[in-house]
Amino acid sequence: MPEFGHSSTTDDVLAGHDLTGRRIIVTGASTGLGEETARALAAHGASVTLAVRDLGRGNAAAERIRATVAGADLEVGEVELGSLASVRAFADDFLGRHSAIDVLINNAGVMACPQGATADGFETQFGTNHLGHFLLSVLLAPALVAGAPSRVVSLSSYGHSFADVDLDDWNFERTPYHPFVAYGRAKTANALFAVEFQRRYGGQGVQAFSVHPGGIHTELGRHMSPDELAAMEARSAKMGGHGWKTIPQGAATSVWAATAPELDGHGGAYLEDCHIAEVTEDRKRLDGVRPHALDASKAEALWALSERLVGLA
Repeated sequence: MPEFGHSSTTDDVLAGHDLTGRRIIVTGASTGLGEETARALAAHGASVTLAVRDLGRGNAAAERIRATVAGADLEVGEVELGSLASVRAFADDFLGRHSAIDVLINNAGVMACPQGATADGFETQFGTNHLGHFLLSVLLAPALVAGAPSRVVSLSSYGHSFADVDLDDWNFERTPYHPFVAYGRAKTANALFAVEFQRRYGGQGVQAFSVHPGGIHTELGRHMSPDELAAMEARSAKMGGHGWKTIPQGAATSVWAATAPELDGHGGAYLEDCHIAEVTEDRKRLDGVRPHALDASKAEALWALSERLVGLA
């Protein structure tokens, strides 16, 4: 079994894999990690749905992929994760054409943005990163069960260590807003979602994982100034981090989570650098997963809250 790590790329991870006949959805696939994830999977035979906010940019990404992957089987669908109506419309359209899904990769996200709200009035980062993907995953769950053994991969982040979810103040109505506290809450929610999705659907053949892709220069950091990005890199180097990754390295753990047979039986795990992360409470470490992001009781409570907020309860 090959050993993968921090410097492994998508092509390293997928070497020898034949994904022909597998249907995979990648959200946020018009650029960055999402586009590279879609390219790598298509290059190994998967039929990939690029779920994007902007159809023009999504179609441009599909053309870039086709230019490098002859015969790539791609389709582009529109979904704005900050709008529950848009999520429902995408799911309805997709399920009208496909009865089964092999992998759903919840890749899209926003980071450290100014305080704002989604179309439905939720704090932007919690509403987009968590609630939009939560609704999408639950709506597509019957197709994931139909495609079992199947997987759901949700991008979390080391940012989960910045803050736990707040089940009583998800909209920052009683606490001061801070961009990275909001990001931490949302990324913790992504990890907790994997824990509870696994509990609910693991027995039906669907495994869920959360992923820390590493530090990568992508559009995700568009709300950060050059000085803030430089300070983040300097802090990483000071704390012994491995340095920032290229985009193919950053997408590697996502495709590993989607395809690695050695992950069977480990559903609910938090992954980084193409391995299952160690649970640690050491806040000085830039790796590992904090216990609050794997708390089963918190995961169940977050699911109940999320159902109510998106209108599924």
